[in-house]
Amino acid sequence: MEKLVLGIDVGTSSIKSLAVNDRGNIIASASSPLTIQHAYPGYSEQNPDEWVSVTIETMNNVINDLKQIHSNFEINGISFSGQMHGLIVLDDEYKVIRPAILWNDTRSTAQCEEIKSRLGEIVLGNPVLEGFTLTKLMWLKQYEPDHWAKTKVFLLPKDYVRFKLTDTINMELSDASSTLLLDPSTNQWSEDVGRQFGITNIYPPLVTSDTHVGYLKQSIAENLGIKNRVAVFAGGGDNACGAIGAGVIQPNQSLCSIGTSGVILSCEAKQEAVYGNNIHMFKHAVNNLSYAMGVTLSAGYSLNWFKRHCAQNYSFDEIMSCAEQSKIGARGLIFAPYLTGERTPHGDANIRGSFIGLSGMHTFGDMARAVVEGITYSLYESIEYLRSQGKHINEVVAIGGGAKSDFWLQLQADVFNAKVYKLKHEEGPSMGAAMIAATGLEWYDDIASCVEQFIHKDKIFEPNKECHVAYQNYFEIYKDVYNQTQPITKKLLELTKKSKLN
Repeated sequence: MEKLVLGIDVGTSSIKSLAVNDRGNIIASASSPLTIQHAYPGYSEQNPDEWVSVTIETMNNVINDLKQIHSNFEINGISFSGQMHGLIVLDDEYKVIRPAILWNDTRSTAQCEEIKSRLGEIVLGNPVLEGFTLTKLMWLKQYEPDHWAKTKVFLLPKDYVRFKLTDTINMELSDASSTLLLDPSTNQWSEDVGRQFGITNIYPPLVTSDTHVGYLKQSIAENLGIKNRVAVFAGGGDNACGAIGAGVIQPNQSLCSIGTSGVILSCEAKQEAVYGNNIHMFKHAVNNLSYAMGVTLSAGYSLNWFKRHCAQNYSFDEIMSCAEQSKIGARGLIFAPYLTGERTPHGDANIRGSFIGLSGMHTFGDMARAVVEGITYSLYESIEYLRSQGKHINEVVAIGGGAKSDFWLQLQADVFNAKVYKLKHEEGPSMGAAMIAATGLEWYDDIASCVEQFIHKDKIFEPNKECHVAYQNYFEIYKDVYNQTQPITKKLLELTKKSKLN
């Protein structure tokens, strides 16, 4: 009998289900896309029940694939990873009241300013930004009072999916710490903060990431052809699960994840450390561990944008090959990846991207390299700041799209001035979720034992000191771009808004 767990990642663009055995081998996987609605500029919403139907679809696809591979297997456990910050509100009958407001929705700038005016720039260890859930709750209360009056409880994306699969409502700590409502010193909801903004009595019960919260509903199990009881574990936010899936589970271990957004994550033993420069401080999905995190909103998104509009007939490998033919600094061309604003260090939803230094001598390869370098510089801003605060970041595990190119991995090592590790098998947050389930089933004593069996490094990219010095010179100029272009892009946005009104 092949014993398996499922790790399910409720992402923004897709849902992925991964079947893993007790030795850490990936036996089957499936993913399906999701739709996103942008009704107005800055709005980003999804239908929560689409997450549920697509989750079950991917589970069914995995099980059908397993039937082709194994005549005798059993799914023993399930856990979840999920996009963070998104707001789902349920009524008295636990039905969805309105579409989910996602992490990349920026409509709540006024609510951010209200929070700052009352509580300051940092609340419960985190900067006040549009992405966080508290600002969305405040927006809902102000602009949709009928929906607010119906609200019985709020949830985050993966917690809603888990509820629909188990009939149990709760929220786990790693995700809850991203709401601006969790007190990191007590691991309880900060009702004092909520009360200041009229948010009371809608909080779900809190659990740890490894909590056994229930079993897969019998009706769903039967439809999937599962006969045994399947234990369900709470799981974690996508960044926490991505860190587990990369083996980043000890203090000062660090991660660079480049997907639609980009993340620099570094583990912390302290539960209540507070940083500036829009560095986030969240609970890890590993008990008694937290992590400091900087975010680039348009990391992989910038490269996708460049391919979509400037290189439609090129594969990503071909784009990277062209970029590699250019030189450090892209022959004097800098790209600022602010296509959808920027999170760290600026916390500015209105800043916009730019090419600086563009001339008639620049080639397609120079532009491609500038985009890759600009994304990396933005991530390096987080590393540089964390180092200035005493953190030791000498080794970084790379995952996501930025880990698929050896050229980009070496570029990261040179810019970061740190060893960069590539994993043998990199499945990201869904693997971390599977590992939470495997540990919850007591296949392993703890996450560390599971990491030792499941996660293996493939290549090490050593930093080239001379290249780092060269990149550092361009990086110093890159840091000037924000301050120089911020007033210009602000005027452009104001003009654009006026032209739409007319």
